[in-house]
Amino acid sequence: MAKSTSEENLAKLFGSVSRARILVLLFAHVGGKLYQREIMYETGLSLQPVQRELANLVDLGIVRKQETPNRVYYEINQESSLCKPLKETCKFVPRQRD
Repeated sequence: MAKSTSEENLAKLFGSVSRARILVLLFAHVGGKLYQREIMYETGLSLQPVQRELANLVDLGIVRKQETPNRVYYEINQESSLCKPLKETCKFVPRQRD
């Protein structure tokens, strides 16, 4: 499956290209934490869509947010009941920056 087709299908499933890109990135780093600017850089997305989708994913319990004095980190919530099915879905999409 081509990247654009895979990404389009994932976006249709999740309702957002931005959300799909962020999930693919975070699932590629399960067990690790990324901060907002890293997510922006790696996904090629601007600040507003990254902030909006991270807030949505945190509200859904799929992503955990950890605030430190200097940065806010995000990681996949491996205890979420959605973690395993989402991981299986996201692994079919190649992760590439634009």
